[in-house]
Amino acid sequence: MNSILKFFVDVFSQPAVIIGLIALLGLVLQRKSFSDTMKGTIKSFVGFLVLAAGAGLVSDSLEPFGNMFSSVFGVQGVVPNNEAIVGPVLLQYGSTAALIFFFGMIVNVIFARLTNFKYIYLSGHVALYQSAMLAVILIVAGFSPWQAIIIGALAEGVITTISPAVVQPFLHRATGTNDVALGHTGGFGIAFSGWLASITKGNPEHSTETMNVPKNLSFVRDTNVVIMLSMGIIFLVVALIAGPSYVHTQISDGQNYLVWAVMQAGRFTAGVFIILAGVRAVLNEIVPAFQGISQKLVPNSKPALDVPITFTFAPNAVMIGFLSSLVAGILGMIVMGISGLTVIIPGIVAHFMTGGASGVIGNAVGGRRGAIIGAFGNGVFITLVPFLLLPVLGEIGNASSTFGDSDYGVIGLYVGWLNMGLGQLGILAGVLVAVAGVFLSSWWIGRKEAATSTTE
Repeated sequence: MNSILKFFVDVFSQPAVIIGLIALLGLVLQRKSFSDTMKGTIKSFVGFLVLAAGAGLVSDSLEPFGNMFSSVFGVQGVVPNNEAIVGPVLLQYGSTAALIFFFGMIVNVIFARLTNFKYIYLSGHVALYQSAMLAVILIVAGFSPWQAIIIGALAEGVITTISPAVVQPFLHRATGTNDVALGHTGGFGIAFSGWLASITKGNPEHSTETMNVPKNLSFVRDTNVVIMLSMGIIFLVVALIAGPSYVHTQISDGQNYLVWAVMQAGRFTAGVFIILAGVRAVLNEIVPAFQGISQKLVPNSKPALDVPITFTFAPNAVMIGFLSSLVAGILGMIVMGISGLTVIIPGIVAHFMTGGASGVIGNAVGGRRGAIIGAFGNGVFITLVPFLLLPVLGEIGNASSTFGDSDYGVIGLYVGWLNMGLGQLGILAGVLVAVAGVFLSSWWIGRKEAATSTTE
């Protein structure tokens, strides 16, 4: 039993494997030739590995920067880092988390089949992290492992179905297509950034991608150049403040601190370049393959893919969004420190990934103003969420890291606060209400669409 469970965890916790299997299933359902099926499956699998390699390079360059940032500003507190917190969580709650994850994926597919929310959540790694958080909250609430699995799977199915749906109207404006959706635990924060951008009344025609640049500075129209310059300045400034002694002894293994800063900025830029290449490769294969699933299993379904899929549509907005979100995180950290509260140190990776996507969404809705204000709102969101989550995580809430993205807060606080206020029966009732809400919302959307088509 344990070996079978481990096999399924190993398979379904690897997003590249999920992407490859989805592509294979879609191509088989379309009765493509053996050659086309093999080609599409392998390209999807390898394309996601390329994307993951780029994301790993970005994370590796940002992690020491985050440590240096904390040292420079003399801040000690909790770092929102999903990878850091999920390790100790899985050691204690691994089996429960894995089964919540597995059955939660099945619930997501059932919801996609039965409702108007046609989103298949394919970002398996973040879904696993979310399941781990739910396992903690439900076990802390006193449920047995099997009770936690059933309730957690329903809650996981709800959030992975609704999160892509709330982002989709904004993503459609950014991408110009409804063929793909966003599947990431930052979905609600990114949707919040789109809503903020919409009320700023910024002009989408004043795009971050069409900024007037003097001829002598035309090189900054190149995305890679912009990223390298901006990140190079950030790394150099913080390295200069930290000083050569700290960088040499704590981070760079003796390498000159200025050379180290420039090289880390270069690695970051290379990582983004690789991410964009991987995104293109995945989308070129997975979207056509997904048509087979839409036609056979879940009609009109859309693949909900990881956050870097947004980056190709407005690369300049990615950097603007990252910086704006990070500024919000720094300001939030300062306010918490002054107030004597637990300090949430900005999670650089979270601010880059979700802040960058928020910049793209905000730019599509409200131009440059929308990109800046929308991403700032996301930064506030992912600063408050980790702080509010701490009390509902039991002993895990005392760790030096915690869950960092907005969706963890939406589903985690919903379940956690129900437990604090009403106990186990409150959680059970609340999750069933959420499931009912999915179907009622679907019915309302279907009725609205029917009325619109009748009017037309």
